[in-house]
Parts: sequence; structure tokens; C-alpha cells
Amino acid sequence: MIPYFDYRPGDRTIEAEIEAALRRVRGSGRLVLGPEVEAFEHEFAAWIGAAHGVGVASGTDALTLALRALEIGPGDEVITVANAGVPTIAAICATGATPRFVDVDADALLLDASLLKAAVTDRTRCLLPVHLYGRPVPMEPLLEFAARRGLAVVEDCAQAHGARLGNRHVGTFGDVGCFSFYPTKNLGAYGDGGLCVSADAALADRLRQLRFYGFGGEDRCARIEGANSRLDEMQAAILRVKLGRLDAALDERRAIADRYRAGLAAAALHLPSESPETRHAFHLFVIQTERRGALRAALEAAGIGSAIHYPEPVHRMEAYARLGYRDGDLPVSERASERVLSLPMYPGLAPSAVDAVVAALSAAA
Repeated sequence: MIPYFDYRPGDRTIEAEIEAALRRVRGSGRLVLGPEVEAFEHEFAAWIGAAHGVGVASGTDALTLALRALEIGPGDEVITVANAGVPTIAAICATGATPRFVDVDADALLLDASLLKAAVTDRTRCLLPVHLYGRPVPMEPLLEFAARRGLAVVEDCAQAHGARLGNRHVGTFGDVGCFSFYPTKNLGAYGDGGLCVSADAALADRLRQLRFYGFGGEDRCARIEGANSRLDEMQAAILRVKLGRLDAALDERRAIADRYRAGLAAAALHLPSESPETRHAFHLFVIQTERRGALRAALEAAGIGSAIHYPEPVHRMEAYARLGYRDGDLPVSERASERVLSLPMYPGLAPSAVDAVVAALSAAA
């Protein structure tokens, strides 16, 4: 069986280092917001080229606290996409703000900046692009639009550790970049975790207060209304070990993607592309096909796992019917939900396994 995702092959070479890191934490007497978290915040921020990093409990919390740090809440609107799953929308709603959707482009399935003008209202406060599947959203037109209208920009980088536009890592373009360390991510913990990055020291300080009940000092006096959203020491220690191997893991993901693209070049499939000025992080390798059901069945028959990211755009979900969107409002997102298929992609996936996936798809496509 070739699973759709498996963290174990990529982690086998660092098991001893992870065990040593956990022993270090257990012996330290500090389990929450201690030296491991502080070190990881600095190391991760330095790795992506950001001035400040603030560890939080999850990627969803990173988005929620970023919006709250920017004082976005009830009565405000945040423009984003509907094809990237529920967490982004849940984070917006957790602040009391209202998500407003724009459609995506048909090739990359990323926010289409040409549609922003029609979506903006006098209540719009923030743009929230999602670097979906590890492919960077073209940020220049989005940033220009935001600057002209005085809007904040929060980047959802949950799937984009290692993604770059030119020489800049995603997450460093907007006011805040938000990352997830859920186990499936390019940099995954052994549980939940998240982090915000920012160039603004005051904004980073506000994020630190928000993650810890609004406390502003050792007196444990709440300066603002906050929450409990802390990255714990053990997860931070694990992430420090894995961060040191992340560049190599990203190279491996890109090699797997290249092998898929070469092997499937002649198949009747829409394959993920990459422009010369960007670096795709290949969190997922997502193809598009009109015959998804048949291809999934062929993969399953060959003992190969697959997944769908995502089977329904958020504006069609029952929980968000209150937002007032109808079928046909986001045609590209709706069509993509019927066509996308994620193939196995993770460090440690053997070339022979990639070739088996290619063979099964080629025979069925």
C-alpha cells in the first residue's frame, strides 16, 4: 500500500535527535512558553526572513489572532477564497468579522486579484490570500490594491513553508504571515501548532499578549482581551529539529513533483505548473481531471491512496449558508472542487512508489 500521506519515512533519520530534544524539555522544568518556543520563534523567523515570530497553538489560531491584532472584528469584512477549506473561514468568523469571497484563476486555483474591485465594500478591512497547495499567490497586484484602499493584508501560509516569490518567502509580504505546523504540513509537529510572523514589532508584541490572555507583563495583568493559544515546549523542540532538515525535505518534494510531471506529461491531466519567478513548495501535488472518480478507483485498486483538497467550496457548505452565496457565484472554485485530486506527496516517498502512481494513472487516464 502506498499511503496518500505518511510522516514516518521522512522522520526515521531524525528519531534520535527528536528523542534527545524531548529529554531536554522534560529535564528543563519548563513545558509552556519557555526557551524552546523562544528559540524556535527566532529560528523560524530567520529562516523565512521575517523580523518577528510568535508561536501559537494552531494555524487557525494564527489567523484569528493576526486579524484580532489588526483590530478586525464585528462589522468588518475580510476578502478571501472559498476553495481552500474551512480553517481560513473559521478564523475570520471567530473574530466576528464576515468572510467575503472572490473566485480563483483556473490554472493555479489562487485568488484572482482582478476580481477584488468588484468584491470590496466600505466595510472591507483586510485581504487574506491563501498560498494554496504550496504555490505562492502573486502578491504585487494584491498589495497595490490594498495600499490604494488602506487595507490590511494577512497571508495564509499554512501549506506554503518554503514557497517563494523571487527571493522573498511568502508570509513576509503582508502585515502578518500565518503558518500551521499540523503534522501533514511541510514542517509538521507531532500535534497542533502555529506561528505568526511580522515586520512590525508593535504588532508582534500585541500578538504575544493576545496568545496569553492579554497579559502584558510578569504581573499577569491583562492589558487587552486575549485568549489561550500557546505553542508548547515539546512541539517547539521537535520543530527545531525538523526545521534543520526542512530545506532538504523541500528539495525532495520538488524532486517528487518533477518525477510526477515528467511521468504524466502525456496523460490527459492538468498538472501543477510553476513560473520561473516563483518557487512552489509542493505541500500537495494536485492534478485536475474530469474523470476523478474513475482515477481514484484505479489508484485504490492498485493500492495507492489519494485525497481531495477540497471536495466542496466553503460558500456551498451548510454551516456558511448565512453568508448568502449561491451556486454559480464562484464558478472556477465550484468546478475545481469537482476536478482536483491530490496524489501521494511526502519526504521518504520512494521513486518506485511515484512510478507506480504514474503507471496506474497513465493506464486509467
